[in-house]
Amino acid sequence: MERGGNDVDERTQRSASHAVVEAVASAEGVPTDALCPPEYEPLNSVIDPDALDSLFADRPDGRHRSGGTVSFVYCGYRILVEPNGSVTVEPRSGLEGFEDS
Repeated sequence: MERGGNDVDERTQRSASHAVVEAVASAEGVPTDALCPPEYEPLNSVIDPDALDSLFADRPDGRHRSGGTVSFVYCGYRILVEPNGSVTVEPRSGLEGFEDS
């Protein structure tokens, strides 16, 4: 990937939290079911997965949400979730101005 991260860019029926787990597992080279304690921190230790899913779920009338992003650090990566379903995963090392929550 050009920016040094892994992008997952597809709008599907999967939730934003599941897309994050898939993207981090891919970056780590492990299956999604291996992304669990004790080797990996659970996603809910850094962000509420239900809240994340709600932010990026389609509106009640079926329209896609058109704005807003969420970024956070998870498993040593900077995660960026966008309303189009895109999840960008970048190694945290060398990222200026981005702190753990």
